[in-house]
Amino acid sequence: MVEKAQQRAQVLLEALPYIKQFSGKTVVVKFGGHAMVDEDLKRNFALDMILMKYIGINPVVVHGGGPQIGDLLARLGKESTFVGGMRVTDKETMDVVEMVLVGQVNQEIVGLINGLGGAAVGLSGRDGNLIVGRKIVHTRKNEANGAPEIIDLGRVGEVTRVNADVLAILDRENFIPVIAPVGVGEGGEVLNINADLVAGALAGELAAEKLILLTDVPGVMKDGKLISTLTVRDARELVDGGSVSGGMIPKIDCALAALAKGVAKAHIVDGRLSHSVLLEIFTDSGVGTQIVPG
Repeated sequence: MVEKAQQRAQVLLEALPYIKQFSGKTVVVKFGGHAMVDEDLKRNFALDMILMKYIGINPVVVHGGGPQIGDLLARLGKESTFVGGMRVTDKETMDVVEMVLVGQVNQEIVGLINGLGGAAVGLSGRDGNLIVGRKIVHTRKNEANGAPEIIDLGRVGEVTRVNADVLAILDRENFIPVIAPVGVGEGGEVLNINADLVAGALAGELAAEKLILLTDVPGVMKDGKLISTLTVRDARELVDGGSVSGGMIPKIDCALAALAKGVAKAHIVDGRLSHSVLLEIFTDSGVGTQIVPG
């Protein structure tokens, strides 16, 4: 019993300098992947956010919801179509996207945090024009003649402006913002925006200490081994050299864009690991990949 108590004390002592360093700072967390569907992982993620808020760190949560959207579309008999990893979003699909992200997933996360003793408020990017965007213009080569052609993705957007005043109000009142990645166009139209892009844009606007992207892999890997720390230069070389591929490339791109906007560090972390956010922030070794300037 004494030995276990001493081990717990050592954990707290290891965390102490990080608590002191990050108190009063903002940490933007993109919540997605398996962590959003496993009940224990969801609960532990909510507890992580509550603990961070109690010790003076200001977490801002941005969540995804792609699998849930796909499930509902399938039940409605509507096929999901993807181009370049982006869901083609016509008006009917956009209605489903907004219903799932704002009305279902967002409220579930808010309810979980509040039910465990925290104080969370759910928002979409449309609230207070929090996330303003524009339609993405996607081009690809025509398979027949090789000429570039424009593909209409519907209401798929990218972030052009963040109006973070509403988040400052919530921060002053000690609420945890939970944000659905639905934006608004300049003409008032609703847009489906990738959650990683929203998280990165918010982190830059808020001058966040950290951007944390939860994934379903341990982090950035090379030759089967986890890379615990990457500089911006190293990360670009990995992407350009083909050492990383697939879904990791947009996450690295998102991290680099956030660092370019002044975010101190970006982290790519395995959300399948219980309490992965706390382990990444408050331990000397961390559990994922941190990307730092340089």
